[in-house]
Amino acid sequence: MESLFSTMIALLLVFFSCLISTALTSNNGNITIKWDLINWTPDGYVAVVTAYNYQKQRSVPGWKMSWRWTKKEVIWNMFGAKTTEQGDCSMFKGNTPHSCIRKPTVVDLLPGTPFNQQIANCCKSGVLKPGLESAFQISVGKAGSSVKTARMPANFMFTAPKQQYICGPSKNVRPTRFITADKRRITAALMTWNITCVFHKPI
Repeated sequence: MESLFSTMIALLLVFFSCLISTALTSNNGNITIKWDLINWTPDGYVAVVTAYNYQKQRSVPGWKMSWRWTKKEVIWNMFGAKTTEQGDCSMFKGNTPHSCIRKPTVVDLLPGTPFNQQIANCCKSGVLKPGLESAFQISVGKAGSSVKTARMPANFMFTAPKQQYICGPSKNVRPTRFITADKRRITAALMTWNITCVFHKPI
């Protein structure tokens, strides 16, 4: 009887521990990064990258996002954000990429950025309040230009002043669907990759 009683107590403890863990995860929320490929180009693709703040009570005071390319990709241009370094682009003649770094770091643009450098939900100095989103557009070259050849970036990092997040691996998910402004037409991304980042600790 004592053995059975001990087993039941242990099972109850595990059950309540799981409930508490689930509740904490649900309450804390996360940062979800969505990488939507919206157009193919001769040597790569154009994507809209959106960071969603699903944390209920934590604002992000100036985000930075970085990743590692898995091929030899470059960034031809960006709207709504910029990389902190260009890197060595000396091998290119004529048009020079925005960034040739294998592990680029991206930051949001400032309010008041010229309209022709913006996209929707950008340019807030990286401030990302609970329930809101921040986005930028990126044109990637020397990359695959089809569903079979395009490769997901890896080793995502998401940080902010006095905040650190742990990001999971990139996942290929169902393509995002978009509704036009007049709500009369629905389009879809060519591919969508998701990355989930959870708050780890203050820096």
